[in-house]
Parts: sequence; structure tokens; C-alpha cells
Amino acid sequence: MNSEQINIDAWTAYGTHHIQRGTDVPEVNRLTWGFWPTGPGAEVLGELTGRRVLDLASGLGRYAAYLAREHGALVDAVDASPTQYERARARYSQQPGLNLVLADAVEYLRHAKPYDVIYSVNGVTYIDPRRLLPALAAALKPDGRLVFSALHTNSAGRAPSTTVTARPEILPLAGGGELTVQMWVPPSGPATPRPSHWAARTTQPDDQPEEL
Repeated sequence: MNSEQINIDAWTAYGTHHIQRGTDVPEVNRLTWGFWPTGPGAEVLGELTGRRVLDLASGLGRYAAYLAREHGALVDAVDASPTQYERARARYSQQPGLNLVLADAVEYLRHAKPYDVIYSVNGVTYIDPRRLLPALAAALKPDGRLVFSALHTNSAGRAPSTTVTARPEILPLAGGGELTVQMWVPPSGPATPRPSHWAARTTQPDDQPEEL
């Protein structure tokens, strides 16, 4: 089984866990790139009213719904996990301006009309960048904007990878237990664009929030 399929299976189990548990997840009132409500918000995405926006690996869809509701964006929220999609549909299927999509992100991007903005909150590292980055570049309008956050240091204290290789990471479950996912953690170095130009980077906390 390849790393991406491992991730889809893990996030599907994650979604099932929260459905069965009936986890109460509050709405958001801002776009948060890390695990805490600090740093920039939706302003880094530019003007959103009436713009085509893609939320990549959207999970429960709270941020996508927020941008549609509060900023007037036309948001497509794409996730490959059937149960995460189910959770999003149960909560936001009637939200104007929001289109929830169950699909492989790369396959979806290959056939999508170009976007003004593509963003992802901690989602891009679950998809092989050798597949994802060319698809992202092709799916953006010439003056489009790509913004994403990515895990910088993992729960074991390991720094970013020096090779384009997936590595194991723990996905905690609310109420106890954990799942294993595979993540591509981008390297840091002189050739890496500064985070303020392209992404917000986060450090793994001791306890992840129950809100994905």
C-alpha cells in the first residue's frame, strides 16, 4: 500500500471515530494556519469576494464554510476521505457558496477550472509533492495565489526531511488512541522561500485539537 492510500485510510478511520463519538466541534471565526489562533488570517489570501477558491484536504470543512460565509468566496472544498466528506456534508451541505467534493486532490485539479486562490491548512504534506505541485501550478490562474501551512517539527522532535520521502507521523484520536499517517515534510534551507511568502509553518503541540 502506498503512502497516500495509508493516509486516506487513516483519515477515513479518523472521520469514523468522530462520527461514532459525536465529537462537538465549534465553528471558527477566523482562518488559523497553525494549531493555535495566532499569526495571519484570511488576509494572506487576498481579496476573496466572488473569487474561485480551493480548500485542499478540507476535512470537516470549517475553514471553507467560514470563507464562503464571511468573505463571500466561492469555495470548492476537496477531501479524499469518505468519512471526512460525510462529516462536512452533514454540517455544511446547505452553505451558500460552498461546494464539497470527495476526490483525489491531484485528479480533481487536473480537470478543474483555474482558481484565483488555492490554500491548505496542514493538508499538503499528506500528498506526494511530486504529484501535487505540478497539479497545483497548472490549476492556478496566472495571477493566482497559493498559500499553505506545513508541519515543521514532528511529535518526535525531528526536523524537516532532506529528501522527498514520506515518513511516519502520529495522528491522535480524541478520547484516546492514535493512527499512523505518512507525511512529506518540506526541507528548510537557503533555497527555501521564506514562510511569509508562501506558507505558515507550525510546530507539533503536545495535544492536537479535535477539529480536523
